[in-house]
This record gives sequence, C-alpha cells and structure tokens, in this order.
Amino acid sequence: MPTLLDAIIQASKNNIKLLAVLIDPEKFSTENYADFIENLPKAVTHIFIGGSTVTAEESEVCVDFVKAKTDLPVILFPGDKEQITEKADGILLLSLLSGRNPEYLIEQHIKAVPKLLNADLEIIPTGYLLLDGGNQSAVARVSKTQPIGQGEIELIKNTALAGQMMGKQLIYLEAGSGATIPVSEEVIAEVKKDLNIPLIVGGGIRNTNQLEKTYKAGADLVVIGTAFENGEFET
Repeated sequence: MPTLLDAIIQASKNNIKLLAVLIDPEKFSTENYADFIENLPKAVTHIFIGGSTVTAEESEVCVDFVKAKTDLPVILFPGDKEQITEKADGILLLSLLSGRNPEYLIEQHIKAVPKLLNADLEIIPTGYLLLDGGNQSAVARVSKTQPIGQGEIELIKNTALAGQMMGKQLIYLEAGSGATIPVSEEVIAEVKKDLNIPLIVGGGIRNTNQLEKTYKAGADLVVIGTAFENGEFET
C-alpha cells in the first residue's frame, strides 16, 4: 500500500492536482463542522489539521471527530509539538526555512521526538516558507519571523531548493492564514522550475479562478482554509 508521500509524489508525476482543506482546531466545533466535513467538494483529496496556537486537547478532539466523518487522509499541520496526536494518519514535520528562529528550524523537532519516535504516524519532512500575504499572519506572530517579500523571487527559489538539497520531501509556500495576497503565479513557477519534489501552496485562495491559476503555475497540492471555513469560497 503506498504511503501518503508516495501518493502525493505519484500524483505530481502524473500531473494530478490535489486539494487539501485546512481545519484549525481552535475554530472547530462538532456542531459547525459535521455538515461541513460531510459536504466537502469532491475535489478535496486531503484534510490538514493545525494552527499556530492550538492546544493538545483541541487537536486531538478535532482529529478524532474528522477521522470518524471521512475516509480522506488526515494530516497534521502543527504549529508546535503540543498539537501532535497519533490519531491522525500523518504529519508534515515543518521546518520554517524562511525564518531564522532556531525554535522553528530544529528545536520544536527535537522536543517532538518523544511523541514521534514510536507513534503510528507517517512523518513527512517539509520545508516551510512563509511569504508576504499582505497581512500579519499568525505564523509570523507566533514564530517571531518575518515573511519573505514576494518580489524576492531568487531568495524564495533558493530557499526552497536548499530545503530540497537538505532532504525535505515536500516544499510548502505559505502566504498565511487569511492572506489578502495569495502566492503569485510567478513565484510558484520559478520555484517549481528546478524543484524535483512536490510543491504545496496555501494562503489567500478564495475562488476557483485563483485555484486554477495556482495549479497552472505549478502547485501540486493547494491548501484552502479560511475561505472554506467561512463559506466564502467562490466556484
């Protein structure tokens, strides 16, 4: 049986585009999300669960409920080690490569080892780049790092490629939760040009037109959170 990563890699090779819904456990309630999960668009292939300031209990309750409601892969997208729960299918082990705060480059990973060592979770090393989405994101606030300006294309590209050279299995370009400016097509295309691993893009995507442009530019998997949560996604 293929792993979660194998399936993403195979989809990328076959130019099959993937779509993840991001659920923030802080905003989660069983009353509001029961219908939401059962009526997800057919295009959704993955569910990501995580946020910047989520507690362990919030994370576990959310994962447990979502797993009971869907057969889609449920992958943790954690802001810190406290959000790790074995009830998920996998975890994006994120290194915030765009910042220089050691806490999110390696320290959180060291602290997570006791939870991950014998956990029945697929661990996917992921290079995470926070880009300027036009507002101050929760990621920037919590991690105390500055996003890379989207005009600094060479820096973005080289940071992503450095992640690949270091052994990351996925690269994630993030404009931030509630971004007013999504990751630009130019940035996506330039990063994708020399990248040999799948590319995830998220933040600020609010309609199918933006979604299709993001795919066309080179994203293999797109993540949408706020627009789906608020019922604002335009088809």
